[in-house]
Amino acid sequence: MADGPGLPLDDALDGLVDHHCHGILTGDLDRAAFEGLMNEAVRASPLGTTLFDSTLGWAVRRHCAPYLDLEPLVPAGEYLRRRTELGGAEVSRRLMSATGIATLLVDTGIGPDDLTPMDELASLSGGTAHEVVRLERLAEEVLAAGATDFAAEVEQRLRTARVAGAVGAKSIAAYRVGLELPATEPSPDELGRALEGVDAERLVDPTVSGWLAHTAIDLGLPLQFHVGYGDSDLDLLDCDPLRLTAFLRATQDRGVPVLLLHNWPYHRQAAYLAQVFDHVFMDLGLTTHNTGALSTGVLRETLEIVPFGKLLFSSDAYGLAELYLLGARVFRRSMSAVLGELVEAGEASPDDAAYVARLVARENARRAYRL
Repeated sequence: MADGPGLPLDDALDGLVDHHCHGILTGDLDRAAFEGLMNEAVRASPLGTTLFDSTLGWAVRRHCAPYLDLEPLVPAGEYLRRRTELGGAEVSRRLMSATGIATLLVDTGIGPDDLTPMDELASLSGGTAHEVVRLERLAEEVLAAGATDFAAEVEQRLRTARVAGAVGAKSIAAYRVGLELPATEPSPDELGRALEGVDAERLVDPTVSGWLAHTAIDLGLPLQFHVGYGDSDLDLLDCDPLRLTAFLRATQDRGVPVLLLHNWPYHRQAAYLAQVFDHVFMDLGLTTHNTGALSTGVLRETLEIVPFGKLLFSSDAYGLAELYLLGARVFRRSMSAVLGELVEAGEASPDDAAYVARLVARENARRAYRL
């Protein structure tokens, strides 16, 4: 499965645990809809060219085309015509079954309603799936329901989700208020005052986001944070994970994993935090498939300082089965290439490289989420 230059690490990089991902659309898509799901842009720019004119677009044409019975690097139009001919359901089946992903930890808190549910996603990949609860979405549902005791209801729903099999929680504070969350858990009075002015449809309040994050830690739920690269709803300047330092310092002794997602262009900052805080982990998420053939550079920079036991695999795939295939395939190629360079230079043994590959591919996630 490594498929490319570098050290052969097929066994070590198989059976991936994708610790952050989403449902896909298995229906037919026209070109505009397909390109709208390719990356964080909502559409191709009328002042630019197609979104296929990117490292991600090249990766789709290079790595996904053969699974549709096409030659690598066929023109985008030919790829999309073949996709339509086969139908979205068949394309999704072919691509998902080829990922080698054994376990999916699925953020279920983002629409639309026709995204595949967890069980269907697991069936397509031939693996198993577990839920990760999106905190702000849960809080919005509690507010919309008019609960008389917001805090108690949120806590109860999180406990219920955990009993039902949820393995973690996710904060999208980066999208709503930035990552400078309070080191001290907001008091009931502070939470009550903050709730007086919030919008149940889109929760935007630093006190509430801070309380949600602390509550997940209190309940022992591994806590994911969106970091860095995302769509235009966020302010990238507020998404530097270093802004979480006070929160991380305050929660380190709790022993509950905090997992930093995506991280570009802050992957070096995230690697530093994973080194200096016991409970911090990181991934490169959607960075990997968006950087395509150039992802080895991002991985190389991350491995400069991140402890090998703190780096996880994720695809952050959403909407398109292509993103699952690329997340897995490009990750394997990049790991094989970077680790292969170190072995060739005499800086690591083949056994060292295989050990690190296993850690990142699955063992770190299994340890962090107690899978």
